Amino acid sequence: MDRIYTIYAGVLFILTFLLIFPFFLICIWVPGWNKYGRKINRYWARAYFTLIYMPVKIENHSQYQKGKPYIYLANHFSYLDIAMMGFIPGDVLFVGKASIRKAPLFGYYFRNLHIAVDRGRLRSRAETMKRAGEALDAGSSIIIFPEGGIYTQNPPEMFPFKNGAFRLAKEKQIPIIPVTLSYNHLILPDDGKLLLHRRPAKMVLHEQLIPSESDSDLDLKSKCFEVIQNQLTIDNTLT
Repeated sequence: MDRIYTIYAGVLFILTFLLIFPFFLICIWVPGWNKYGRKINRYWARAYFTLIYMPVKIENHSQYQKGKPYIYLANHFSYLDIAMMGFIPGDVLFVGKASIRKAPLFGYYFRNLHIAVDRGRLRSRAETMKRAGEALDAGSSIIIFPEGGIYTQNPPEMFPFKNGAFRLAKEKQIPIIPVTLSYNHLILPDDGKLLLHRRPAKMVLHEQLIPSESDSDLDLKSKCFEVIQNQLTIDNTLT
């Protein structure tokens, strides 16, 4: 049944993407319309999880204010994480791996509406942080997986965070909203089988971490890591 469900979800992902791709193109080609393309992205995420019969419980403690930029930082254990972050409110740019740009059609959409980074190249990382800073200055929020990829060998224990997002938050004085994706490693494990297990999902948007003059990058990183890891431990202990 899991294999049948996986095929169903995969086919539906491709079909819904192809259906809305022309609208993405319009938003890419028309100057100033990129934000509408990202808005379509949010509707797509909500529709997709409904169509695959996977309820997503969202706990929002962030006191989000419309029109204000934030840096959303989430744990990353599964390929499902990217799709689920489509539930984040407001105009949001993903910061993702440069390899995404190679995917047919999806890569074109991603590199034109979001930000791709080659973590193996110092110049690329610097350019990525510059573009992320410009997006924040323009009033958009950004999403980053601070582990840098799916690296942990023992979920729900996270891999150590990288520094870039916290340095950016400190420099721009932008609030960080930690995000816990509680069960994605159980729904779509990164075990090479690419098998989707149908069960309810959960996303927790935590209270904002607001950089202060006394906070260092390391302080912010430690606080963010602790908030997300504690929620992962609680949720997976109860599972």
